[in-house]
Amino acid sequence: MKDPANLKYTKDHEWVRIEGETAYVGITNFAQSELGEIVFVEVETVGETLNAGDVFGSVEAVKTVSDLLMPVSGEILEVNPKLEDKPELVNDDPYGEGWMIKVAVTDVNEEELLTAEEYQKQIG
Repeated sequence: MKDPANLKYTKDHEWVRIEGETAYVGITNFAQSELGEIVFVEVETVGETLNAGDVFGSVEAVKTVSDLLMPVSGEILEVNPKLEDKPELVNDDPYGEGWMIKVAVTDVNEEELLTAEEYQKQIG
């Protein structure tokens, strides 16, 4: 699966799609493949304003649990409601139906975000 060019990426394997003042955030295809079968996504920060790099939740796979980090600063508006019953959407469609949170963006630190090409070079 190719990393979409319209998204920005973090060194920690999150992606962000910015639409005006709103952003959608998830984990990359590389991250979900490394984690394996996703069994639970936990986000207890809805309504909180976090800075880029802050932990906004965690993702649990059969093998491990991993923190999820904010790629931008902003208030977490919503968790993808589909993930409660179908966390495997993160594996099946990480850049589409498997998005994790919706954020009201307050700051985008462009210097810290990678293009799809830069992200591909990072993961080899």
